[in-house]
Amino acid sequence: MTVIHEINTPVWLTELSERYGRRVTLGEVPGEVWDGIALPGIDTVWLMGVWERSPAGLRIALRDDALVASLRAALPGLTEADIAGSPYCVRNYVVDESLGGPDGLAAARSQLAARGMRLILDHVPNHVAPDHPWLTTHPARLIRGTADDLSRAPQAYVEVGGRIYARGRDPYFPPWPDVVQLNAFSDDLRRATVDTLVSIGEQADGVRCDMAMLMMNDVFAKTWGEAAGPVPAEDFWPYVVPRVRARHPDLLLVAEVYWDREHALQQQGFDHCYDKRLYDRLLHEDAEAVRAHLRAGPPTSAASSASWRTTTNPGPPRPCRGSGDGRRPSPSPPCPARRSGTRASSRAGAYARRSSSPAGRPNRPTRHCATSTAGCCGPPRPSAGASGGCRRRPAGRTATATARCSAGPGPTRTRATWSSSTTPTARSRHGWPSPGTTCGAARSA
Repeated sequence: MTVIHEINTPVWLTELSERYGRRVTLGEVPGEVWDGIALPGIDTVWLMGVWERSPAGLRIALRDDALVASLRAALPGLTEADIAGSPYCVRNYVVDESLGGPDGLAAARSQLAARGMRLILDHVPNHVAPDHPWLTTHPARLIRGTADDLSRAPQAYVEVGGRIYARGRDPYFPPWPDVVQLNAFSDDLRRATVDTLVSIGEQADGVRCDMAMLMMNDVFAKTWGEAAGPVPAEDFWPYVVPRVRARHPDLLLVAEVYWDREHALQQQGFDHCYDKRLYDRLLHEDAEAVRAHLRAGPPTSAASSASWRTTTNPGPPRPCRGSGDGRRPSPSPPCPARRSGTRASSRAGAYARRSSSPAGRPNRPTRHCATSTAGCCGPPRPSAGASGGCRRRPAGRTATATARCSAGPGPTRTRATWSSSTTPTARSRHGWPSPGTTCGAARSA
């Protein structure tokens, strides 16, 4: 079993700096903090949001009145300095100097390795920041547009350096305003993706691939049509994964995936895929539905061997299975709408450098844990709003979801899965969980 402990890196380091009264970067995290994370059963840490963020993306975020309003609602006393921009608006796959740079990451990885833990980092295959070097040096790696496109749909296209590019999106939601769309059908982009993942593999033990299903040939063709060019004979991940594994055979590959694409991506080389259907059942259904999900056998069920199961969704709220919107046929009734306050907190967790609870005390970051059995597939998120999504959720909301499976505090135990958001994964000296942290687990057969 792999147990993954997620840390919102900028928030975590900001809160550690406040706690210790000095600037703390990845290379300066005290040993006692790493000891607090290295609890029994946790073997992998996901440092979310370490890559160089985009100044252009930050400017776009600061002009987004709805985003800023949601940040202010989630983080009382917000200042402009608290807004870091989206961690999924990546300008370069180099560790941000404000977090300690490559040397700081190397030191953090050594600290984790000394405690028997692996490190995983993010990769965003679908899009890049509008000031990413590729827009100048390799425009063929991106989806291009025309002056007519920009005039007709200015929210969907952007002009950079005299060229017009499509903004990043998925098939079902409006474009994200702060990112530019890569072209999954471009041979040059596929080679560059291999190089990027190989480079990440030299800095970490695993990679979480954001919205991995968007790069699949049929999904990408549905999203972009003729703008993407001819559909390649080989799918995206079957091209990329073997070439990465040739350099890093033990690299852990985790896919963020939705729309029942989990089994397909596991067949294309991923070790683990999100199990969002379990999350939706925890949130919207009763204990019996959760038990049935966990007891379902492989290979067609969502409860299977390579699922990454959580009790919080590390992405923003999205319509769940059977949403009744016509996108995917389903006999299921519509899922209850999620509260707008949840989304505000979600966006704040991704864009901000700090966190705060409405009561003014340190926000208790959620813990989400779970396992899998022995089979093959399992769901989580589509995308929405601004890129970067949710990386934190108020503890009370998650505890409510967990309580539907188990009364009282402590781990919720079923046959193959356990989860808890009321028992913290790691505690600070003040008794709260370590700042900016959550965890999830997946089991391989």
